[in-house]
Amino acid sequence: MILTVTLNLALDVTYQVPRVDWDGVNRVGGVHRRAGGKGVNVARVLAALGQEVIVMGLAGGPTGRAIEADLRAAGLECALCGIAGDSRTTLAVSETAGPRTALFNEPGPEVTPAELADFIRRYTALAAIADAVVIAGSLPRGVPIDAYATLTAIAAERDVPAIVDADGEPLRHAPKGRPAVVKPNAAELARAVPGGTLADGARALRERGAESVVVSMGSDGLLAVTGEGTFRARMPYTVAGNPTGAGDSLVAGLALGLVRPEPWPDRLRRAAALGAAAVAAPVAGEFDQDVYTAVHPLIVIT
Repeated sequence: MILTVTLNLALDVTYQVPRVDWDGVNRVGGVHRRAGGKGVNVARVLAALGQEVIVMGLAGGPTGRAIEADLRAAGLECALCGIAGDSRTTLAVSETAGPRTALFNEPGPEVTPAELADFIRRYTALAAIADAVVIAGSLPRGVPIDAYATLTAIAAERDVPAIVDADGEPLRHAPKGRPAVVKPNAAELARAVPGGTLADGARALRERGAESVVVSMGSDGLLAVTGEGTFRARMPYTVAGNPTGAGDSLVAGLALGLVRPEPWPDRLRRAAALGAAAVAAPVAGEFDQDVYTAVHPLIVIT
């Protein structure tokens, strides 16, 4: 079982429009509403790949109830911890006539120390029986910036590998918890470790405690700095579509690599192919199987 953690759960709303007119009225061609947050998107992909998964997170208010209802309707097992505040909504506006997508993310509710302590108690029990843990996304207000280091340390103490996908201060602190993989994108890594190359930044995160660092670079593929060496995954071509959720699909591929013993080149090829296939899907948490099948054998690992 893979446990996914999304402290800042969301109800994701996606609007599909031909083109955005920022000074006029926009008529929406398609609307998608579903439970979201990075860990939820990872869980959806893992479930589609046949992996047993449990979704954890903090949920509250009418939006939190809508999130839980959608997770259960999707057949995803969840262990959500209730909070007093209302969970957030995110909005993605995707142009169907062009490649642009704009994201609008609410900050999320305020979490009390007692609510966080209850979550950590339940997380500790589930992490102990998990094969791997995925901790992803932003932190809601009231949660300490080193929370991901705390959660990964709890998993590490139980010999459970963890992946962290975060930005800003949570990313800078996460390596202290000894995660098996830290997965920033290029911009996130540059913010966490200013100056130097991407490889320099990845090595710096390893020196702080992360076992491996995988950097996603969009159509340029992946860079992985690991205990077994440094690898590049190069994409054969650019897949057009909505990039929202591509990184989450990529993380799902990396998580499978933790529960299925296999060499890094195989892990990276699967992860890169899932990321590309997610771009071709209309909403986060899905991937295009045909694109995955086509691009997977063409990815070059060096």
